[in-house]
Amino acid sequence: MGTGGTLPMVNRWLTSLMVRYRGHSVLIDCGEGTQVAAVKAGMSLKPIDKILLTHLHADHVSGLPGMLLSIGNSGRTEDVSIVGPVGTERVVRALRCIVPNLPFDIRVSEMETEEETMFFLECDIHAFALNHGVPCYGYSFELPRVGKFDVQRAREAGIPMPLWKRLQRGETVEDGGRTFTPDMVLGPPRKGIKVTYCTDTRPTPAIPRAAADSDLFICEGMYGTADMLASSWANRHLLFEEAAQMAADAGGVKELWLTHYSPSMPNPKAYRDVARAIFPNTYTPRDGWTKSIAFEDEPGETH
Repeated sequence: MGTGGTLPMVNRWLTSLMVRYRGHSVLIDCGEGTQVAAVKAGMSLKPIDKILLTHLHADHVSGLPGMLLSIGNSGRTEDVSIVGPVGTERVVRALRCIVPNLPFDIRVSEMETEEETMFFLECDIHAFALNHGVPCYGYSFELPRVGKFDVQRAREAGIPMPLWKRLQRGETVEDGGRTFTPDMVLGPPRKGIKVTYCTDTRPTPAIPRAAADSDLFICEGMYGTADMLASSWANRHLLFEEAAQMAADAGGVKELWLTHYSPSMPNPKAYRDVARAIFPNTYTPRDGWTKSIAFEDEPGETH
């Protein structure tokens, strides 16, 4: 919903991402103005079940009070989970001083290890540590896909038709004293969907490892060219070419979107070819870009 780093600009909101799946939403980062960017992008706030924070710098968390208030005003009463590095609970508690009364409970979880995995509906969310000078995490979302259901095998095994859907979801079912397992009716697992997101970091082996085989890899590209290398080292951020190299090194990445542009770079597209020379399928999105990612044999859309 935003592609800017450090501070919002007239035509660029601070970096944030909304991941939506089966009527539920996960928000990554919430800097100043994120709720406005969400409204502008046509994103409903009520379905936000989980807020993932990459780190606790102001341009990634200062929009939380307003966001939580707007979620409450949307009519939501279900719990909201906030996950981030060590210190998240302290920051959330402090920011909530101005929004103490909400119609839902907030559950805060802090990550302390280099890698952690959490589960959201049928989606695996893998968090991996970055290199930013303060505790900072990237996130990979993986939606696995079971093998194709074999109707003939189900019939030959004498499995009642009302049980088929549960087996297709991967459940083990008992019926009439018999036990039916998914492997009795499912083929080998098929390719699922994977999206990886990271920002505010220097290159680290954890990034290409996490991004491998991603349908979409969204990565910080704060500076456009190598003459900005000194700034990227001093501020622990990435050059376009460094992000592109990690996409290439990851293997299997289909598409790279750069984000978290420096305020000193008003036209990121002018530097896009630097990244494309390394990873051709690189894009410099604007605020509000969306992509619908479907399984391999189903259509998707980009806007």
